[in-house]
Amino acid sequence: MNTTRRSFLSHLALGLSSIVPASSVVLAQVADPGQRPRNPALIPIEDQPGLPRVLLIGDSISIDYTLAVRALLEGVANVHRIPANGESTVRGLEHLDEWLGSKPWDVIHFNWGLHDLKLSPSGTRIVSPERYESNLRELAIRLKRTGAHLIFATTTPVPRAVRGVARDPADPPRYNEVAHRVMLELDIPINDLHAFVQSQPGDLQIPRNVHFTPEGSKVIARPIADAIRAALKTRAAKRD
Repeated sequence: MNTTRRSFLSHLALGLSSIVPASSVVLAQVADPGQRPRNPALIPIEDQPGLPRVLLIGDSISIDYTLAVRALLEGVANVHRIPANGESTVRGLEHLDEWLGSKPWDVIHFNWGLHDLKLSPSGTRIVSPERYESNLRELAIRLKRTGAHLIFATTTPVPRAVRGVARDPADPPRYNEVAHRVMLELDIPINDLHAFVQSQPGDLQIPRNVHFTPEGSKVIARPIADAIRAALKTRAAKRD
């Protein structure tokens, strides 16, 4: 980008910031032509004073349902999410402190699994069930130290003949069984999204894809919002 164009865009951004209140919207950054717009779900939000703080941790499935959960809990909670794809438990261990930040959380709804069970070109899992268990236990223990009410979401189904990254459709139940064992040990409630998806009529997921249709993401946002709402009520009752 030449100097004249960069100067013009900088002045344009400054002009916008003087017109639109920063408290009401997040200003979109002026991007170079061809630059991919940032996913709105990943843009940090400002807390509405007086409302509890909720954090969503997860992979791209959670990115897709973030805005729907936020809409369902509007006026009930400030629903934040980590500003990235949480991917596997390995990435979680590397970045958890950064994602948690310095402010307290009332509820944390979290998941890892779908990236852990990916298959390498040789057919081995990226993170074995045994390593997944140890990683997930460490992550859950670190999350408990925050004092937040925790909710673990089970890994959603992998369709047969899935396109793209190789995964075994039989693996989500295997990894969810491991997660159930860890959460029971640590007394962490479970939001069984895997069972919820399987119980729904029709197909919420994109054909041959682990991701959900826009409407499917809105459907799975409901049990997530319900679980968070219930957790907030439990937390408030304990304070009273």
